[in-house]
Order: sequence, then C-alpha cells, then structure tokens
Amino acid sequence: RCTDMVMTGAETEDDIPLGERKTVTDFCYLLDKSKQLFNGLRDLPQYGHKQWQSYFGRTFDVYTKLWKFQQQHRQVLDSRYGLKRWQIGEVASKIGQLYYHYYLRTSETSYLNEAFSFYSAIRQRSYYFQVNKEDRPELVVKKLRYYARYIVVCLLLNKMDLVKVLVKELSEEIEDYTQRFNTEDQLEWNLVLQEVAAFVEADPVVILNDNNSVVVTSNRLQEGSVPPLEQGMVVGQLVLADALIIGNCNNQVKFSELTIDMFRMLQALEREPVNLATQTSKQGTLVSPFEKPAKRENPHKYLLYKPTFSQLFTFLSASFKELPANSVLLVYLSATGVFPTGHSDYEGPYDFGGVLTNTNRDVVNGETVQKRNQAQKEMHCLHPGDLFPFTRKPLFVIVDSSNSTAYKNFTNLFGQPLVCLLSPTVYPKSVQDQSQRGSLFTLFLYSPLLAFSSVCGLNSVRRGLWERAQEFLRKVYRDIGQMITRSRNIDQAFLQFFGDEFLRLLLIRFVFCSAALRLHKLFRESRSFPESYPELPKQDTVESSLLQKHILDLATMLDVQSLFWDDSLEAY
Repeated sequence: RCTDMVMTGAETEDDIPLGERKTVTDFCYLLDKSKQLFNGLRDLPQYGHKQWQSYFGRTFDVYTKLWKFQQQHRQVLDSRYGLKRWQIGEVASKIGQLYYHYYLRTSETSYLNEAFSFYSAIRQRSYYFQVNKEDRPELVVKKLRYYARYIVVCLLLNKMDLVKVLVKELSEEIEDYTQRFNTEDQLEWNLVLQEVAAFVEADPVVILNDNNSVVVTSNRLQEGSVPPLEQGMVVGQLVLADALIIGNCNNQVKFSELTIDMFRMLQALEREPVNLATQTSKQGTLVSPFEKPAKRENPHKYLLYKPTFSQLFTFLSASFKELPANSVLLVYLSATGVFPTGHSDYEGPYDFGGVLTNTNRDVVNGETVQKRNQAQKEMHCLHPGDLFPFTRKPLFVIVDSSNSTAYKNFTNLFGQPLVCLLSPTVYPKSVQDQSQRGSLFTLFLYSPLLAFSSVCGLNSVRRGLWERAQEFLRKVYRDIGQMITRSRNIDQAFLQFFGDEFLRLLLIRFVFCSAALRLHKLFRESRSFPESYPELPKQDTVESSLLQKHILDLATMLDVQSLFWDDSLEAY
C-alpha cells in the first residue's frame, strides 16, 4: 500500500519522526492524484480545441509538484517509503507522454523536444535498469512501452542514429523478456521491431558525408526556406489553421499510428522546433506548456490512421466548426482508391468513386452484402460530394490515391477559395515497386530533391552536391512563385492561398513535381502526371520553358540528364 512506512529493526510507526511521516503521506497523495488525472486523459474528446486544455493543465501541475517533491525528499522517500528507481522512471515517462500529447493536441514541435529530454533522462539515468531483476512481467512491459514511445519521438525529431541504437536495445530487451516469461505477446513486440526497421529504411535516397556516414536532414519549414512575396504582390491574407492528415493505404510502411505518407506530410506542415527550455537548463526540468513560445504557430492538425467514414466526418465537422475567420482547412488524403461500379446517366459528385475509409469490423457481413445489391454507391468511401458541405469555408485538398482524379469533378458551390492537388493515378513500374516506402507524389511535397533523386534511380547523393542542388532549387522555387503570381490566366483560388507560407510551398512543390514528371522519359501517359482543380494554366507554369530549363540543369548537376527529354537537343 502507498502509505505503508518502512521501519528499521525495533522501530514502531510511532518512532518515525512526524515530518518524515508527513513527507510519505504527501508523496502518496500526489502519486495517487497524478495517476487518477493521467488515466482521465483517455476520456477527453479527441477533437475540439478547448475542452482538454484546463484538464491537461491540472494534470501537468500535479506532475510538476510530484517531480519536484521526489527530487527534494529523495532520501526520506528512499528510507521510509522504499522508493524504487523504476518508480521515478514511471513518473518521468508519464511526463514525457504528457508533452508528447501536448504536441499532438497543439502541433507545436517544441513540446517534442521536452518529451525527448525526459525520455532521454530515463535512459541516461538507467531508471528502468533494476526492472529486469524483479519477477514481474508487467514491469518489463512498462519498460518496453517506454522504448516504443521514445522511438516515436526520436523519429519525429529525425534522430535516426539514436533510433537505430534504441531499436537494438529494444530488441535485446524483448528477447530477454520472452525468454524469462513465456508470454503471448512475443509476436506483437517482434512486429513493433519490424515496423520501426522498415520505417527507418523508408527514405529512397541517402545523403552521404565524405566518410560515407549518413547525413540526416530536416524537411520541416525553416527560416528562409519559403520564397518571400514580392513587393506589391496581391495575394490572399488567408492562414492555414487546421489540417486533417488521413492515411489509409493498405500496404504502406507504418509505425505506431502513422503511415510513412502521414509522417512526411505532417512534417511539411510544421516549423523546425525550438527548445522551450534554454539550452543551458538541466535535463528533467519542466517547462510549462502554457509558457507559449513566440508567435510561430504551426497549423493545428488531426492525424487519422485508417479512420471509418463516421470518424473522418466527425473530425472534419469539428475542424470546420472551429475554423477561425480568414483561415483555411487543409484535408490530406493518402488512401487506396475506390472506383465506381456501373455507370449512371447523370454524372454527379457521387459517381466517380473516391478514396477508401475503413469498414467497421463489427458490421455483420451478411447485412452489408444484402444491401450491396440494391446500393448504387460504395459506402466505405469518401466521395468528392462528401466534401461539398465543407466548401462553405476556404478548403485546400490534397489527394494521393489511385483514384485521385475523382476529385477533379468538384463544383465550387459557395464561391469560397478551393484548390485540390491530385496525384498521378498510374506510375511506371520502377516507381510502383517502391510504393510500399511511401508515395512519390507525397515525397515531392515533402522533399522535392529527395523525390527527384529517387525518380532518377539514385540511391545516394554526396553532401556537397546535395547542398548545391538545394541552393539551386531555392532559386527555382522563387521563379515558380513568380510564374504563379504573374500569370494572367491563373485561377484566383491559387493566389488566395498563396499568402500562407505552408500552402505557398506546397503549391510551388506541386508545380515543380508536375513539370519534372512531364519531362521524365519514363512518365509517358497523362495519367502519370499530377492534376489540379481548378486547372493550372500549363504554359505559364508546369510547361513553362524557363522551368523546363531549370529541371534539365538540375538533372545535369546530378548527372542524370539522359533520363529527361531535352527539346533543344531533340530539335536537331
């Protein structure tokens, strides 16, 4: 029991000084309260911005007190309560989880650093070391779960070298665990290892230092990485405020509840993290999540892994309801295509299919089958028509799917800004074979140079060359930005979204992707090119001769020019 005192020799409880007794009682109170509040977090609604904040604040306050309390009274708690190191580890791990959930709720990347600092302190101070000596499998599972959570945070912070070390340690822990306790969850833990290994290897191209060590780069938004707006340029004042990132591809690499496409897209919608605690502060000091960093907000986002239609619709509605004025909702769909069955005379927004939503396993199959014969449309599918109600506010849609073109059949009913960026629906075989490691289209939106190198069959690029190519691309992006804003024929919707840095970069990368694939010799049919609604004026953008020259220059720089059509050469 929590309040049982540890006595020595002939001591009775009355012999223990009152102050020490009070210390143990206070500690037990804080420990119970913290567990109670932490368990209550599960019952908070997953969507909506406001309901959770005060509850999170209370939970965080109790953990702050508990953490400081055990630091100040460690000696008494050791001798009178028998505090074990793994128990301190548990508290630190819960604080790491709190920070991680703060990140998920707010999309503020700095909280990832805070989670990391607690998780890494646990490992450096070996808080869980003694667990293996106790004959309690549930304690070992706590340690394994801690590793899995730590790995997720390291992946999100691109600490790939550390991930590899942690995976090796986790693998040894799992082996030890399954040998000592003949458990049933061995397969599950081995699957965790396989998933993480595939995730780490998912990038198709590596950047190498001179000594052949791998360089890890970040693809989050950094200062100076977005082409600035020119003086006097008239663009919309809209701000990207909310995003739904949806992953439902059947065979894609995933870890935790993130597919590789979701993982890439979420980074494309975040700024590079800063440390909330100054670099000098000690590990394991708490920074209150309510001490907000300077104004450098990321759009808020919901990450939905294999959602059912009703989950997807609920989150869409919540985002739509809470969208502030002059703001944009972005919906990113990376999902298996659903194609229409049969043809109808009238072609409406439910006649082209869409992308897959998850079927609820508890629906009795017989029931769906018998209805299927009368039903005209696929139920477990997000049709273009399902998004129509949400076009009452500015909407930016990205669809990466084998049936992305279903979303070309949009109608802008309410005259609000609306753009859909749509992936190719057919890829050359060499690209298709790589699809398990993530889609090429999303890769272009995340890191154009990585995607370009990959589609040219490069497995590695030297660091110096990579940096020169990135520098060259910055100039290309500036030119694409000017093409978009100076075009006489472009739809206003593109310009209305162009004021927001995240959307500006996505639009520029989309144009670069379209132009590059059009020149690539393997991409022969129009279905292999991205499309958009409304259409872009091709001559001014994706088929501009200036942009084509830039792409050939980049190909020459990477020594892959033979893979691209060069009109100036073909003419002779």
